[in-house]
Amino acid sequence: MRGTLTHLVRLLLASVACMLGAAVLTYLVDPLQLFRPSREAFYSDDTRVQNAGLIRSQSFDTAFIGTSLAIHFRQSDIDRVLGVHSLKLAMTGSNSRQQGFVLEQAIDRGARRVIWEMDDFIFVDAADIEADPYLSVDLYRRTAKGIASYLFSAEMAKESLFALLRTVPPLREPLSRAAPYLPVKFALANADDIYALPRDFDLPRDYNAKKTLASFVYITAPSRSRFLGEGYGYDAMVRHFEQDAVGLITRHPDVTFDIYFPPYSILQFVAMRDASPETLKIVADLTAVIAQRLTKLPNVRLHDFRAIKAVTHDLGNYGDVIHHSPVVDAMVLRWLATGEYRVDPNKPTAPLDELRTQVEAYRVER
Repeated sequence: MRGTLTHLVRLLLASVACMLGAAVLTYLVDPLQLFRPSREAFYSDDTRVQNAGLIRSQSFDTAFIGTSLAIHFRQSDIDRVLGVHSLKLAMTGSNSRQQGFVLEQAIDRGARRVIWEMDDFIFVDAADIEADPYLSVDLYRRTAKGIASYLFSAEMAKESLFALLRTVPPLREPLSRAAPYLPVKFALANADDIYALPRDFDLPRDYNAKKTLASFVYITAPSRSRFLGEGYGYDAMVRHFEQDAVGLITRHPDVTFDIYFPPYSILQFVAMRDASPETLKIVADLTAVIAQRLTKLPNVRLHDFRAIKAVTHDLGNYGDVIHHSPVVDAMVLRWLATGEYRVDPNKPTAPLDELRTQVEAYRVER
C-alpha cells in the first residue's frame, strides 16, 4: 500500500514539475509576445488569439479591422497608401461585439485612427463578449485567468518548444522553411503576411466570373436560400450597432474613424432580391440607419463602396458573391486615401438609393 502511495506521489510531483516546466518555457519564449516583443518572432493566422499579442508587442497609430473582406490586406500596403503606421486586426467571421472589444484594446494601446470595414452581417445577434467562446477576453486583458490559460496551455508549450528549436543555428533555416507544413500555428516570419495571400498567388484561378455565378446559383437554390436571412433581425442589429459601434466611437472622441461599406458584388443583393426579399429590406433599412447615424458623428468619415458599378458589376473581381480580390483591396485603399466615395452628411442615403436602383434593374446572365 505504501509503495503504491509513493508511486502516486512521485507521479503527481512529476506531473506538477512538467506543468511548471512547460509554463516557464512558454513564459520565456512567449510565442504570442504577450509579455515582451521578440526579435525572432513568428506569427499565426489564428487572428482571434494572435491579435492579443500584436496589440501588446507592435507599435502602431492606426487599427485596421473587419471580417474576411478585410483579411487579405497587407499592413505595408495600408501604411504606404494611407501614410499611417497600421496594425491589421481583421478576423474572419467576426461580429461587432468581437470587433468592438478588440478595437477598444487597440485604442487603449495608442491607436488614434481606426479603419473599419463594416458590413451588415457583423451586427447579427450573438453571445455577449464576456461569454464569447471564440474570443478570450481574459487573454487580451491579461487577467490571472488569461495568463494562466496561456502559460499552462499544452499547445503554447509545443509552440514554444518549436520556437526554441528554431533558435539553434543549424536548425533555424530548415525549420523555418518547414514550419508552414508542420502542425504548428506560429509559422509566419513576418506580421505583414498574417492572412495575406502570397504575392505570386494565381488570382484569375480563384477570382473569376464563373466562380461568382456558381456561388450565386448555389445560395439562391430553393434548398439553401433560407440561409440568406439567417441571423438577420432588424431590432437586434440596430441595438448591436448602437452598443458596439456608436458606443465605442462616442467613448473615444479623439480617435478618427474611417468606416466603409465594402464593395460586395451586385449578385449578393440580387440574391436577396430574388430569394429572400425580406432580408434585402432589413439590409437596406439597417444601412440607412447606420449611414444617417454615423454621418452625424464628428469623428467619423463614412465611405460607401457598394454602388461602384465598374467594380461591383465586374464579376471577375470576386471569388463568390461577397469576397473581392486583392486588386479591389488596392482600390479600396486608394478610395479611402482620396475620399472619393465619402458619404455626404447632407445626403447620407444617396449611395444606398443608387444601389437600390442598380439592384432593381440588374438581370442575371446565367
